[in-house]
Amino acid sequence: MPGQIDASRKVVIEEVTPQLDCGRYAIKREVGDTIEVRADIFKEGHDAISAAIRYRAEDEEEWREAPMKFWDNDRWTGSFTPDRNCRWHYTVVAWTDFFGTWQSDLRKKYDAGQEVVLELFEGAEIVARTAAAAPKGEREAILEHLAEMIGDVLDHEAAPVKWKWAQFEKGAAAAEDRTIAERVAAALDPGLLEVMERVPLREDLTEFEPVLPVQVDRVPARFAAWYELFPRSMADDPSRHGTWTDVIAKLPYVRDMGFDVLYFPPIHPIGLAFRKGKNNTLGAGPDQPGSPYAIGSKDGGHRDVHPELGSMKEFRRMVAAAAEHGLEIALDFAIQVSPDHPYAEAHPSWFFVRPDGTIKYAENPPKKYQDIYPLNFYGEDWEAQWKEWRDVILHWVEQGVKIFRVDNPHTKPVQFWEWMIREVQRQHPEVIFLSEAFTRPKMMRALAKAGFSQSYTYFTWRNFKGEIIDYLEELTQGPMKDYFRGNLFPNTPDINPEFLQRGGRPAFMIRAVLATTLSSVYGIYSGFELCEGTPLAPGKEEYLDSEKYELKAWDWDRPGNIRGLIRRLNEIRKENRALHEYENLRFYPADDDNILFYGKMTPDRASLIFVAVNLDPFSAHEGMLHFPLPEMGIGWHDPWEVEELLTGERHFWHGGSHWIRLDPGAPARIFRVRAWRSSEHGFDYFMEPTLV
Repeated sequence: MPGQIDASRKVVIEEVTPQLDCGRYAIKREVGDTIEVRADIFKEGHDAISAAIRYRAEDEEEWREAPMKFWDNDRWTGSFTPDRNCRWHYTVVAWTDFFGTWQSDLRKKYDAGQEVVLELFEGAEIVARTAAAAPKGEREAILEHLAEMIGDVLDHEAAPVKWKWAQFEKGAAAAEDRTIAERVAAALDPGLLEVMERVPLREDLTEFEPVLPVQVDRVPARFAAWYELFPRSMADDPSRHGTWTDVIAKLPYVRDMGFDVLYFPPIHPIGLAFRKGKNNTLGAGPDQPGSPYAIGSKDGGHRDVHPELGSMKEFRRMVAAAAEHGLEIALDFAIQVSPDHPYAEAHPSWFFVRPDGTIKYAENPPKKYQDIYPLNFYGEDWEAQWKEWRDVILHWVEQGVKIFRVDNPHTKPVQFWEWMIREVQRQHPEVIFLSEAFTRPKMMRALAKAGFSQSYTYFTWRNFKGEIIDYLEELTQGPMKDYFRGNLFPNTPDINPEFLQRGGRPAFMIRAVLATTLSSVYGIYSGFELCEGTPLAPGKEEYLDSEKYELKAWDWDRPGNIRGLIRRLNEIRKENRALHEYENLRFYPADDDNILFYGKMTPDRASLIFVAVNLDPFSAHEGMLHFPLPEMGIGWHDPWEVEELLTGERHFWHGGSHWIRLDPGAPARIFRVRAWRSSEHGFDYFMEPTLV
């Protein structure tokens, strides 16, 4: 109906990208990222259009602007760069370029020998209206140009509505101070166009709706290496419970391998009721440590630390010591409680109560978890419970923790996570959340949309060439790249994959190279560097003598360990900017089906990294690798140099196809390209500077 039409919206703006579910959720970027925005922008007729991106931080009132340019077929493009860690908003605005349209038409008509006095009058009106709305300094510059256009014919400082065409026509015909040609020249003066573009007349400005959100995280949300360990096993003595002092003593071990994040499973008091024993057996005695996921006892709950680890003061001392070693601490946030947790007595309405009045324990039939109570997020007192979990996170933020790995988030409401993460990040935008949801794909995606900064992936079970390519392209090149940052863990305390169980040391080397180079963020659970893969039983993914149920004493120098490889891989990641990015992964042809070949490069091609991996831990494979020379900026006949970053070897190559052999004992090569590019002056040698 005509009454529902907004006639002021004269420009069509649609297909704005990036956006997530029509602006329902925020896309994700990091501080310093350039966000490319594109949109279809057009209107009826032949008028010229101008457009811009409007963007601002959530706590800013004024919009900033970045220009957009016509690209092709009514598609426009522009970009902006958020400069701090917080939620941002952006949209697209467009308007008729009245002056640009008029100036183009004037030039065409004058060049065709047509009468243009009326056109000069129309242009003078546009210029005068622009001057009236412009800031003082710009207004003066515009009026100077306007005077050159109309001379003494009209009072150029008078309001345009007071001008009369008959007056202008008569004056222009009789004026002797300048010719029509001079007036046209003044109207087409590039200086006038420049100032008019600085303060354009936006009488029909149209804004795209809705305004779109982007969560701008700090860089470790995209680029980081995680190392997981159990603090209680850091005494190196299976008869003594580890302490925060023992963890501090292990910090150099973690740092020297090149990790950025040190992640702990739950560190809270552990309940006694139905405590699990060795290898997840029932009926453990009080002398057995139990599962740290059975949270809560007489010693406290989710805001407390297990007393055998030490005090909260000692915990804060450990956090500070980790920071001195360049390590951030990440904590496991597991929303579940032991029957001994203070919440069970204080808040019975937070749980599922059975007809006999007992609280229902957790189970995944036929599995039973009698040592754990799940929470009812939709009970009568749900609002108080939600706020309590938020406040638990805020409590640990106050202790210096800014990263949380969330256990089984898919068993809690998605809307809870959306609310809770926003509540925390409004106060502390630096907080990072990792979703541990090995579940259905759509639920994993929904959790990422709801706000999780990173997500576990199916990489853990993707072993063969085709499935790795398909899955990683889905993660890094499809729609998921805007909101789902895949953190690649080849193992966890719960998952001892069959590939690692059966493939031995070569399998650990293969998965280490893949995890560190396919994604910009990855992690390992301690024991991986020691090639620990003994299963509980054939066909089982659980570890024999799992650290989840007992104290361990690791031989950190176990023969056959791959600590040196992991250290070198982390060095390579930090030294090469291409490996800092997530969505620049591309796969390339390799003639053998067991050799995976892929690369990453920066837009300026200053950093070019290519990786070839033998996916077979039992046999050697060989074949041709086909490098994408045009993408690399190298001509087919140009010479180019590669450095093999794992071996130190160098090669001087021509052409794009090169043979390789990869043995199980050395299953991968990582190539850094140093290109000699031909030019009219000879050859230019481009080298990437080493990052510090």
